[in-house]
Amino acid sequence: MPKIAQIFNNNVALVDLDNRGQAVVRGRGIAFQKRRGDVIPTKQIEKIFYLANETSRQNLYFLLKNIPIDVVTTTYEIIDVAQKQYRLKVLDYIYITLSDHIYEAYKRYQAGTYQETMVPDFHIQYPAEYAVAKQALQIIATNLGVQFPQSEIKNLALHFINASGEDDGEQVFGKSNEASLSQLVQEVLKRHHITRSHSNGNYYDRFMIHLQYLIDRLQRVDTYAVTIVPEVATELKQNYPQSYKIASEIFDEIKDHLYRSMSEDERLYFIIHIQRLINEAPAQNHSQNDSL
Repeated sequence: MPKIAQIFNNNVALVDLDNRGQAVVRGRGIAFQKRRGDVIPTKQIEKIFYLANETSRQNLYFLLKNIPIDVVTTTYEIIDVAQKQYRLKVLDYIYITLSDHIYEAYKRYQAGTYQETMVPDFHIQYPAEYAVAKQALQIIATNLGVQFPQSEIKNLALHFINASGEDDGEQVFGKSNEASLSQLVQEVLKRHHITRSHSNGNYYDRFMIHLQYLIDRLQRVDTYAVTIVPEVATELKQNYPQSYKIASEIFDEIKDHLYRSMSEDERLYFIIHIQRLINEAPAQNHSQNDSL
């Protein structure tokens, strides 16, 4: 029987499992008037999210420092759907990046400052990721009471595209490589007068998290496999020329100095991150994409 290790609120708790580590459980009133060590009857548990290894536990505690538990469990539910219903394999860092994105979008929506995304549409190339994102909108609406526009699907899908890969349970990148990569990228950004500010802080931090796990990601996936078709690359280059230029500088320098076998897909992920960071609008001569 699951025993309470930590109570987050009346409806969510961290529990110890019999010989199975720990899990986050959710259910209406399951922790009400309970204390650490109390047993939660399994019939009261509506959702259970297993923490399979130490990395999973560290991710959870990292998230709980800054993000409400309801957003965290919503993220876990979405990733659970991706893995079980759509058989998507994703790296563990998606728990951090997706939780952060949902919470920041939620706050902007509540404050009336939410803006629809200009991220390109990759639904033809990534049908499973977009199907997950579409279902994620429904989960967010149910759990958090927020009705994001349909365009938010592109943002959510991008997190699954970026985090594609298979974890072996622990991170394998070295701190020295991570520091070198971060320094290299920040030097390129500074050449283009891009630094972290109050207005771009969320996107800057999100890009740094992507970079933090880049070497780990490259060591787990087929770096020679290009999954984004050339037409998408051409569209991005035409619609976001400045973002393409900066992203290409970053891509080329990483290949030249750190990781020569990096896939061309990474260049395109960089473009999207940079486009968000500098808020580059689509080129006027490609107005058919203005709604992206």
